[in-house]
Amino acid sequence: MRLTTPALLATSLLTACAMPQTPLSADPIAVVAAGSLREAMTDIARAHEARTGQKLSLSFAASGLLRERIEKGEAAQVFASADMGHPQRLADAGSWSPPRVFVRNQLCALTQSHLNLTPERLLGALLDPAIRLGTSTPKADPAGDYAWALFRKADAVSTGAYATLDRKALQLTGGPSSPKPPAGRGAYAWVMDQGQADIFLTYCTNAVAAQQEVPRLKIVAVPPQLQVFADYGLTVRRGAHPAAQAFADALLAPSAQAVFARYGFGSP
Repeated sequence: MRLTTPALLATSLLTACAMPQTPLSADPIAVVAAGSLREAMTDIARAHEARTGQKLSLSFAASGLLRERIEKGEAAQVFASADMGHPQRLADAGSWSPPRVFVRNQLCALTQSHLNLTPERLLGALLDPAIRLGTSTPKADPAGDYAWALFRKADAVSTGAYATLDRKALQLTGGPSSPKPPAGRGAYAWVMDQGQADIFLTYCTNAVAAQQEVPRLKIVAVPPQLQVFADYGLTVRRGAHPAAQAFADALLAPSAQAVFARYGFGSP
């Protein structure tokens, strides 16, 4: 028997109602995420809470510090890292799922207003002894690791560049003892506003946010021969409440990816 359109609609609604729904957790799902994800993840979490009724608890910090907190017993259920290495380390220990890439980022140079740089002149400025170079802290913050990866690429362009950049780089953010910006201030905008560096190598998304906060700052694209791309890894604790996996899956949904894109992230 062929169903009419109203009958088809009724059947679809009955099927949808019969589909199992993810049960809600009485306690908020604990989500820890890289600091560079703060604005986008906050927007996505609010929409997820409104759509599902599931409460979320968000915490942001440098990915390496978050991984250490988890290893010391923090009861996070979802970990969104700015690299693949930290979540893979948790997965290798057996208590977390294999990480999957959920967004991508890349490096930009955030500069003071008095510097008039182009991508072609960026390396020369980085090597200039008179120019202070700021970075995040390697191992604690993947943005610092990506900066050092750029230094290695620079050595292929200019012999000895790695040693020069490794020696002069000021590790100003992302470390366990890095000074914290005042409430309501972004770390990179605050560091540059305080004049702690002339150039800061960070994610392009961070650079855009810093320029919005301090409009006089400039953003310079990293040239292709020096560019470093960042894969962000997502993992869920094994045995976590099903609502944790549901939120992780939601981060890959088109609606969430559109939010990430609005903040400058690339798709996986």
